[in-house]
Amino acid sequence: MSMRRLGILGYGNIAATLLDILARDGRARFEQVAILARPGASERADARLRTAAEVIAEEVTIHETADAFLAARPDLAVECATHDVVRETVPEILKAGCETVVVSVGAFADADTAARIEDAAALGRTRTVLVPGAIGGVDALAAARIAGIETLVYSGRKPPAAWKGTPAEKLLDLDAITSETVFFEGNARQAATDYPKNANVAATLALAGPGFERTEVRLIADPGISANVHEYEVRSQSVNFTIQLTGKASPDNPKTSMSTAYSVAREVMNRLVPIAI
Repeated sequence: MSMRRLGILGYGNIAATLLDILARDGRARFEQVAILARPGASERADARLRTAAEVIAEEVTIHETADAFLAARPDLAVECATHDVVRETVPEILKAGCETVVVSVGAFADADTAARIEDAAALGRTRTVLVPGAIGGVDALAAARIAGIETLVYSGRKPPAAWKGTPAEKLLDLDAITSETVFFEGNARQAATDYPKNANVAATLALAGPGFERTEVRLIADPGISANVHEYEVRSQSVNFTIQLTGKASPDNPKTSMSTAYSVAREVMNRLVPIAI
């Protein structure tokens, strides 16, 4: 309710879509939106984000260092960047006492990164919030974890083009496959490490559920679909359930589900409304 200054880490597809959503929604108004871009990229960030940011903020500033970004005194920072930003920059933001929402959840597959984030949040007397992103049912899964989870199996199914630029290219001829093909079977830690831009969902399920080693993952290239399909099955002491979500791929980046940006927007909007759900 008192959040007046919003910080955005990154200037890519998720950041741009998030700001567009907030601008269209009309309820978000800020004194300032501060954007942190990598060194040398401030002009690109400005060109891509300023128009939407000016709809929701009285002032828009672009920064290339964490110190300059923090000088803008954001009430909330939203990471919409990369695993590297989570590892290298988010700890600085947290140590400064700024609560941070993280989209690149797969970075937590690295135990050292997870420990640094936890320590930084403790030092800054704040917290890190991990958004569900492209997946749903995280509330039920986290509640089941308290009771005790027996098994969690996740399958990530995407069109072949969505796996380009990943290790899947070395395993499959993505342009030639004619039927669904499983190219990865393993645990969530390995999936999130090998496929950082595609397997944030696996990391989210592992963190909310039984952990990285006990979360089973199957990754599938399927030429018969045009959307990203996420499905997982849970067996626990309190509840058994299966969830399937067919997310629409972002038109600008087929590796990203559109629902990810809406998940982040929900997290931001819940800080602004009198009744959050």
